[in-house]
Amino acid sequence: SQMNQNDIIELINSQASQSQVFNLKSDKSKVFHLGKIEDYRKKSKEYIEKTQAYKYLGNEDRLPDLIQRTNKYLLDLRLTKWITQKQYELLSIKPNEVELAHLYYSPKVHKSGTPQRPIISGLKHPTIKISKFLDDLLRPLFDKMAQETTVTSDFKLVKKLNEWSKVNMNQNTIFCTIDVIDLYTMIPQVEGVLSWKKMLDYLKLKKANGFKVETIIRLSRFVMQNNYFSYDGQFYHQIRDGAMGSPLTLTIANCYMFFFEQALAKQIKNGVGLYFQYIDDLFIVINWSTRYLLKQIDRYCSTYQTYLDEREKLRITLLLNKYPNKFIEQQFNSVLLKYSIDEPLNMINYDEYRQNVLDSPSKEHVRIDYDKVMFIHFTYCLSMKAFPLKFHTLWSKYFGESPINEIIPVLGTRNVKNL
Repeated sequence: SQMNQNDIIELINSQASQSQVFNLKSDKSKVFHLGKIEDYRKKSKEYIEKTQAYKYLGNEDRLPDLIQRTNKYLLDLRLTKWITQKQYELLSIKPNEVELAHLYYSPKVHKSGTPQRPIISGLKHPTIKISKFLDDLLRPLFDKMAQETTVTSDFKLVKKLNEWSKVNMNQNTIFCTIDVIDLYTMIPQVEGVLSWKKMLDYLKLKKANGFKVETIIRLSRFVMQNNYFSYDGQFYHQIRDGAMGSPLTLTIANCYMFFFEQALAKQIKNGVGLYFQYIDDLFIVINWSTRYLLKQIDRYCSTYQTYLDEREKLRITLLLNKYPNKFIEQQFNSVLLKYSIDEPLNMINYDEYRQNVLDSPSKEHVRIDYDKVMFIHFTYCLSMKAFPLKFHTLWSKYFGESPINEIIPVLGTRNVKNL
């Protein structure tokens, strides 16, 4: 007779138990994955070591302490009037209704090597009430802020692509997808929480449904700093970003990424391209060369050492093309002065100046009619300094009355606006 679904599951579980094999529902699909227990443990250990996001606590159960600290923290907020009595009663917890979160993995069978997606299940975690409360409060505001650059379905993305393609698509169009690896363990906790303030500033709000920014930050920080969980009989504390599975973590991650990607998103928009984000997936469509796009992306992921390497690479390239040292220094300095950088860059001040540059307003590029503009590039040398002026004088003299004069010649030694 034909076996039903329950019979099949029972048979799989029976076979698995006899050979120490786990039966887990796979990530992003409706199929089940069979794997050996030792393989899951090995991959879990590798993931924990790679991310450095979890502090090992051994067999020290932090649940009793976390219950006491959560209620005390909420009481302190009430006594100092950061929250109301009603909110205190809503968010406070009872010892018999909570339990510590636990970690489990969902196998990504659609990826090579079957990596594991870590999920911290904390439906009864001591901070879950605060997490849900903040998420209900802040998610609608984030959705409003990011509605222009966020897609939530395949249909919406395809619709936007179709509209854009009718006007802008050509043989140079590239479609780029970017995946942020380990998003939930890569975002710094402090910067993630402070992204709420950026969001309210962006929306020009001083409060969210009566809550001051300071209250939101205090409660969010408490949630993010108290992600304790158990795994395989041992206890851990997540010390970077938040737990995947917590309502608040997803919205914080989205908010942080929104501001982190602003400079790149702005440049794509200025280049008449499309830029969309869905959690840790980015979609870019634009009429640029692949090399140029990758160069722009690298700029926004820059470190001080990357800056030094790029600067030296540019210097060598310019020297090989016979640009004098004095000229190169003048060009470098003019870029720095343009952004009011009047002191030498170093490891201490680089991040601050870089952020100021990214936050500065950018001019929209004027679209060029390539049918009416002719670019003439030449290698720089001192004797050619006056060449453009002489060229334009001769052009006007010989072609002033000619139909060809409708074409505008543009001369120079640079083919991009920056170094």
